[in-house]
Amino acid sequence: MTRAKLAEKYFIDGYACSQAVVLAFCDLTNIEKEDLLKLTLPLGGGLSRLRLTCGAINALAIIIGLVFSSDCFTEENKLYIYEKTREVINRFEKKWGTINCKELLEKASLDVEIGGIPEKRSAEYYQKRPCGKIVYSAALVLEEYLKEQNKL
Repeated sequence: MTRAKLAEKYFIDGYACSQAVVLAFCDLTNIEKEDLLKLTLPLGGGLSRLRLTCGAINALAIIIGLVFSSDCFTEENKLYIYEKTREVINRFEKKWGTINCKELLEKASLDVEIGGIPEKRSAEYYQKRPCGKIVYSAALVLEEYLKEQNKL
């Protein structure tokens, strides 16, 4: 199974979009799965359902930082990680036109609720929401990029 398919499966299994993406790449980090889940939980729903940057995109940035960072205290490393992160995010944005959760949902003609209680996951939920496809797409972009960079 590809990492993109695995991320989509995690989302369908009930994980937040951010969690689904990091779980698909957790073997590339030195962080325990449970800690990654805690770290990325608040990022779901575009940062805790504020519908800002998509949680899957935030997860991409986290994995890029964990995989490519060498020395977190140098300006050189910071600029290097920013460049890598922008490269991956730009690839996603080129396909979807945005990295904003609210805009991604609106493209699917959904009324977007800010905050509140998440909908129950059901067959109908997955039918109308693009989130599974977005998670798949974000993970695919990252998977392809990591292969190009000889990190997979």
